[in-house]
Amino acid sequence: MSDLSEVKPSSIAHIIGQSHVKSVVTVALDYAHQESKKFDHSMMLGGAGLGKTALSQIIAQEMATDFIDLLGQSINSVADLNAVLLSAQDRSIVFIDEAHELSKSLQTTLYLALDQRKILVHGGSNKAPISIPIADFTLLLATTDEYLLLQPLRDRMKLVLRFEYYSTDELSLILKQRITGLKWEVDDSVLHQIALKGKGTPRLALRLLESAHRVSRSLGDQDITQDHLQRACDLEQIDELGLGPTEQKYLQIISSGPTRLNVISSTLGLPSRTVSEVTEPYLIRSGLIAKDDQGRRTITAKGQSHLSDQCHIEEQK
Repeated sequence: MSDLSEVKPSSIAHIIGQSHVKSVVTVALDYAHQESKKFDHSMMLGGAGLGKTALSQIIAQEMATDFIDLLGQSINSVADLNAVLLSAQDRSIVFIDEAHELSKSLQTTLYLALDQRKILVHGGSNKAPISIPIADFTLLLATTDEYLLLQPLRDRMKLVLRFEYYSTDELSLILKQRITGLKWEVDDSVLHQIALKGKGTPRLALRLLESAHRVSRSLGDQDITQDHLQRACDLEQIDELGLGPTEQKYLQIISSGPTRLNVISSTLGLPSRTVSEVTEPYLIRSGLIAKDDQGRRTITAKGQSHLSDQCHIEEQK
């Protein structure tokens, strides 16, 4: 094996971090097995790349059942949704990622199907709808914004699993777990540096690890060194905190004083929603920027210090 995607946790016990989520899921699994029931409908909340899909796959494995994996934006009609619901069997795990992308009408159809254990299929303009029973499956919904889901659908989720961002130590352990399975040679100090740049998100840390591995192998080397990591960061345009080009430019834009979102988005050439939902969250969470009472974005002392450090690094290159 040489691909990080081929080495994943295969049980709850192998998951690093997310201790509260693991506790809730472990109890729910034990309950389901003791009572010979399906796993309860659940809603998974948290940022992208925190392991919601991986946990859903593990739940399916622990329940010894099939796993149906979908993206909310891939379901465009009631016919699409009905096809999914009809394909599920009793105790199947139906996982819908980015569930907030489902239209309101599809969300309504979904929670009514859960309630009634049936769907209505229209037979034509002159025919009455046909009622078709559906299996007693488990629905797992993953979303980055629970309030874009209808309240009745949220209310039908018996478990709410809130994913937190990972600590640097937890990310280091996740990286160590993966390279051990792949038998890659990486010094712990390199793993720590990757974890520092991972923004608390396994997906980002693993992507950077894979990039460093790509650099190493392109040079014919077997191990991954600090030089390989630095070259990978240069190619990815990632700075010392793991900020990408857009985040770096964002800090430069507001470094001269408080700036409104529309000005920032216009300068970046991105929609305001993209800036507020994709670019800003980590900058705010890491204390690099703040918002004032008028909603203007301001750079913090930590943000200014980071910009100064990066300028110094660039001058030394």
